[in-house]
Amino acid sequence: MEKRWTTKSVDPIKVSALQEALQVHPALPTLLVQRGIEEFEQARAYFRPHLEDLHSPWLFKDMDKAVDRIEKAITQQEKILIYGDYDVDGTTAVASFYIFLRTVHPNLNYYIPHRYKEGYGVSKAGIDFAATNGYTLIISLDCGIKSVELVQYAKGLGIDFIICDHHLPDPELPAAVAILNAKQPGCSYPYKELCGCGVGFKLMCALQEKLELTDNRALEQLDLLATAIAADIVPMTGENRILAFHGLLKANKNPNPGIAALCELSNLKQELDIQKLVFIIAPRVNAAGRMDEAGKAVELFIATDKSTALHFASQLHSDNTDRREADRLITREALEMLESDTTIHQKNATVVYQPHWHKGVVGIVASRLTEHYYRPTIVLTKSGDIVAGSARSVIGFNLYEAIHACKEHLIGYGGHFAAAGMTLEEKNVPAFAAAFENVVSNTILPEQKVPVIEIDLEIALQALNWNLYKLIGQMEPFGPDNFRPVFLVRGVWNTGYSKIVKEEHIRFSITDGQCTFNGIGFGLAKKFNLLEKQQSIDIAFTLDQNDFNNQRSLQMRVMDIRKHTPA
Repeated sequence: MEKRWTTKSVDPIKVSALQEALQVHPALPTLLVQRGIEEFEQARAYFRPHLEDLHSPWLFKDMDKAVDRIEKAITQQEKILIYGDYDVDGTTAVASFYIFLRTVHPNLNYYIPHRYKEGYGVSKAGIDFAATNGYTLIISLDCGIKSVELVQYAKGLGIDFIICDHHLPDPELPAAVAILNAKQPGCSYPYKELCGCGVGFKLMCALQEKLELTDNRALEQLDLLATAIAADIVPMTGENRILAFHGLLKANKNPNPGIAALCELSNLKQELDIQKLVFIIAPRVNAAGRMDEAGKAVELFIATDKSTALHFASQLHSDNTDRREADRLITREALEMLESDTTIHQKNATVVYQPHWHKGVVGIVASRLTEHYYRPTIVLTKSGDIVAGSARSVIGFNLYEAIHACKEHLIGYGGHFAAAGMTLEEKNVPAFAAAFENVVSNTILPEQKVPVIEIDLEIALQALNWNLYKLIGQMEPFGPDNFRPVFLVRGVWNTGYSKIVKEEHIRFSITDGQCTFNGIGFGLAKKFNLLEKQQSIDIAFTLDQNDFNNQRSLQMRVMDIRKHTPA
C-alpha cells in the first residue's frame, strides 16, 4: 500500500535561537523544537533526565487518603490484596508494589484476574476471593476506575478499595477510599500520562516518605516500570521519559531477576533499550495472560533467585511460542477470508469473526489486519456463550467513539482512541458489523485511510555521520511524541549494487553523485523496480548501526521509497 509522506513543520526563528544557545550539529535544534524543546534549560533536562525533576506524589488528589488507609492497614495487621490487570502494565505494577510492601507488611497477597474466566479489570470473582480469605483492603493497579458496581459490592462485604489507574474515568466514579488517577476531575497532578505502573510508583514514593523508609526502595523496580512504559505505549515525554531513562539504566546494570531471566532465555546479548523491551520482553510477559494465566508473570518478577526466575521465564517463553503460532495461523485464516470478499476494497472498516479463534491473540491479529488493509479493524471470537473481540484503529481515527455509536448491539465495551474491546451476543454480530462499517464510513476522513510517514528533517547524504548518530542516541528513550527521527534524502539513485534479499527485502546502495550510502529496507522488495530503472528517487529512513562480521557501519533503515519529487 502506498504511504502518504508528511514533513513536520517547525518555526525557523526558534530553531535558530536554539542553535545559537546549544552550538551543536545543525540538525539537532530542528529535532528538538519539533518535540517542544525551545530553550537551553529544556534541552538540558531532555538530555540529562534527573529523578529529582519528578513531581511530588502528594500532588495527586486523594494521595493522603490512600497513604493513611494503607498505614492503618499495616498498623492493624489487616490483610491487603494487590489487584492488577493481566497485561504488562498490570503485572509489573503488581510485582513492583508487592516487592515494595512485603518486607514491612507480611499480610499481603496479589490477584490477577483470568483473561477468559473473569475478563479485564476488577472482577466479582476477585472480590469474592478477597472476602473468603479475609482481605479488608484491595489496592487495584492499572484498573478499577470504571468498576462502580463492583467497588460498591466490595464495600458491602467490608472491603475497602484504593484505585490506582490511568484510564479515562466515566462521569460516575467508584466509591473507593481513594482514587489515584491524574485524569479524574479535580486532580492537579501536572503530568497526566503515567501508565498504571507509574501511578503505583507514585503511591510507593508517598508511602516511602510517610513510613520513613530510608532504603529508597521505591526506585528498586524502575526496570519493571520502564517495561510497563514501553509496553503500554504511553507518551515518552515528561515523567515517563525520566522514569524510562533511569529504568533502562537499572535494567542494564542490576536488572530484576525476571528481566535478567527473560534476556538469558531470549539469548539477548546487547544492551536493553525501549525497542527491545517492546519486542522481546513485553511479548513474553503478555503471553502468560494471552495463552494461560498471568500470575506466573508476577511470580517471575517477584522471584528472589535466578533459578526460580528462570523456571517462570521458561514458562513465559513457551507461552510466547504458542502465542506466535496461534497469531500466525489466525492471521493467515483471516486474510484468506477477507481476500475472498469481493467487496473488501470498497469497505472503510474490517470486521471478521470465527468462533474457534484463540481469544488471547485477536488483538494482535487485529493489528496485523490493520497494517495490511489500513482500516479500523475488529476481530471477534467466541468466549463461552458470548462473542468477544479486540479492535485497532488507524492514525487519527477515534475508534472508541465509533464503537460507542454502535453500543445498542453490544453487551459491553471499553478502550481508548486507538484500541478497544467489546462483548456481544452471537446473533448480533452481523448487525454490529454493519453498524460499525456505517459509522466508520460516515466519519473517517480520506487521508486517514492512507498510512502516513512523518518526516522530521530533509538531509543530505554527506550529513549522515557518526556524530549525528551519537547525538540521536542521546535522544533516547524513544516512544510516542519522541520517536526516533525520520529523515528524507531527495534525488538519489541506485549505484547498481542494490539487490533483493530473502525475496522480501532490499539491500540498498545509493548515491547522490558525491557520496554513497548503504541501507536495508524490510518488506520493500515490491518497490525494487524504482531502483532498477536507475531513476532518481527519494528515501524516507531512520539512521541505524549495522554490526556485521565484527565491523560497525552506519546504514539507513529505509521506511519507504518513491520516485523523486522536487522540494
